[in-house]
Amino acid sequence: MNRLNRRELSLLLGGAAAAWAQRASAQQAVKQQKAAPGNPAPRLDWLARHKETVLEPDLKIIDPHHHLWQRPGWRYLLDDLLADTGSGHNIVGTVYMEASSMYRDRGPEEMRPVGEVEFANGVAAMCNSGVFGKTRVAAGIVGHADLRLGSRAEPILNALMRAGGDRFRGIRHGVSWEAEAATLRPNANTRAGMLADNKFREGVAVVGRLGLSYDVSLYHTQIGEVAGLAGALPNTRIVLNHVGGVLGLGSYRGKQDEVFSRWASSIKALAARPNVYVKLGGLGQSYTALRFDGDAEPPSSEKVAARFRPYVETCIAAFGAPRCMFESNFPVDKISYSYQVFWNACKLMAKGASSAEKADLFAGTAARCYRLDGIL
Repeated sequence: MNRLNRRELSLLLGGAAAAWAQRASAQQAVKQQKAAPGNPAPRLDWLARHKETVLEPDLKIIDPHHHLWQRPGWRYLLDDLLADTGSGHNIVGTVYMEASSMYRDRGPEEMRPVGEVEFANGVAAMCNSGVFGKTRVAAGIVGHADLRLGSRAEPILNALMRAGGDRFRGIRHGVSWEAEAATLRPNANTRAGMLADNKFREGVAVVGRLGLSYDVSLYHTQIGEVAGLAGALPNTRIVLNHVGGVLGLGSYRGKQDEVFSRWASSIKALAARPNVYVKLGGLGQSYTALRFDGDAEPPSSEKVAARFRPYVETCIAAFGAPRCMFESNFPVDKISYSYQVFWNACKLMAKGASSAEKADLFAGTAARCYRLDGIL
């Protein structure tokens, strides 16, 4: 057998190390994907078939809800986000939202989400240099902690705050559960009645005591539970994601009018809680009946605005613009439309708003809610 020289041996070992790292990354990605199920990847060639002229290109926008991740068959990292935010709208900053991504692969299980905040803070530091353009990506960071731990979540919250530094703003612990949806879109980490559970509320109370906000993702059938939580913890800022998660799966399919009626009633009741904000977006994702990815051609902004307007207008009428903020929910909602089309649709839906209301809907509410001082 011929002897390998030093260079050949180095290349061989380097290749083996790279292959091992790739396998380890794939295994970790699969594990994290299982923790955040139900998000199909977008068809980029389909989306590319429709482009528009950007409306009101100078209007300042803070996108208060997006993710970054590396998952099997789906990479959405900084360069991918910047391609979207750089498609014509004036995106001055963003809020990074937890996505079970970039967790640590060792250490106590409950501390592993700290890795995601470390990652997001690194991305934020890169963008804060100005090298990557004007958009201050992850100017605010929302991480994850298991609030089922109650007061025992406090050390995790402290670790997240250290990891995120002066950018860390809050926690999201999703509670999406509905008997039928749990079968169609299973998530082993949720169960019925989580928001009313004393231990869970104890965890949310710690979030509020530390000056952080609580982002909640759920289904429209659970919105009343958010009102109960907000009433029990009036000093904790709560942010309702995706207008409350309008279900269109299973038996909810084909019952859009019935679903809308129940959803709207719940939204109006929730708006009576002054400590609750609502994000206007997330309607194009896979569990709704409002998505566009089954269409032959990608939608125009006019088509998106027409479909989403009843939900957006109901929320604004109930909460007022100072407690409403448009959100992209990218890349999840990218299955339905491009970033360019989404923000054009938002501008169409806000066409009748005053200049002050538009300033809130597109940036001001997000800046206040997530304490993004100096970004506007």
